[in-house]
Amino acid sequence: MAEMIGETAAVLTATLWTFNSILFASAGRKIGSVSVNAFRIAIAVGLLTITHFILLGTFLPMASDEQWFWIGLSGIIGLGIGDFALFAAFVIIGPRRSVLMMALSPIFAAMVAYLMLGEELSTWTGIGIAVTLTGVIVVILEREEASDEKPISDRTKVWGTSLGLIGAVGQGVGIVFAKQGMLLYPDPDNIDITLSATLIRMIAGALFVWIVVVFAGKLPQLRKALKNRRGMAETSAGAFIGPFIGVTLSMVAVLYTQAGVAQTLMSLMPVFIIPVIWVLFRQRTSWRGILGAIVAVVGVAILFLV
Repeated sequence: MAEMIGETAAVLTATLWTFNSILFASAGRKIGSVSVNAFRIAIAVGLLTITHFILLGTFLPMASDEQWFWIGLSGIIGLGIGDFALFAAFVIIGPRRSVLMMALSPIFAAMVAYLMLGEELSTWTGIGIAVTLTGVIVVILEREEASDEKPISDRTKVWGTSLGLIGAVGQGVGIVFAKQGMLLYPDPDNIDITLSATLIRMIAGALFVWIVVVFAGKLPQLRKALKNRRGMAETSAGAFIGPFIGVTLSMVAVLYTQAGVAQTLMSLMPVFIIPVIWVLFRQRTSWRGILGAIVAVVGVAILFLV
């Protein structure tokens, strides 16, 4: 079991992020994606800071400037820019399609890990990328009439898909930058650094998000969102299981297995979300949608596991 710590953490992360996406999509429709991103990351910073103090004895991580740079940059790219785009996609094209777009993140993780960390890219990489893209395209081009989803225009779908792609790039690149920072620790196998790395990511991401909110003049929108109890409850619950527990587990996954393997297992969300939305919302997915999700995940597996 000890040898499977990273893989187990990655599967748990995918499970939590599946429910997390449902909560944030619902909250985003009530209080707006900007408010969801701002509040959920602030809540996560608070939870992580308290946990860091209880378990490690300090409110802030003990890390070098270089570690703060790489892991902090990971937070800005993944939790700031990437999640801004992803939460907007949740609202525009729904959680199922948005989550499927995240299946593309391992492609970007693999490319950046190859350039930065020297992780090997086999001859199967091109096949894996092609299969993954095929699965994503099959689902994105699916008409809403084939499922129970609300119809949207082609222009809206293109916009939402583009935002989902930005989210995938942010997550894929961010996860590799985080690993680069964790490898700089004197004892990179120490599981304590995963909590510190998560807190660093959240602090950097939160600073970026709130600076954007202030300069974009969105504070009145946030004050209005606070009055929506249901939206704030869903945001708080999502912050607990996603940015707090889920992101911490993702750091464990990345630390204890290859970045590509971790991203592969964390990319099971497109498959996990299909039964979830059926059970919770009685929203069926067409066979084309199911097949596309499976094909996308198979492509990710080929990309890293063959």
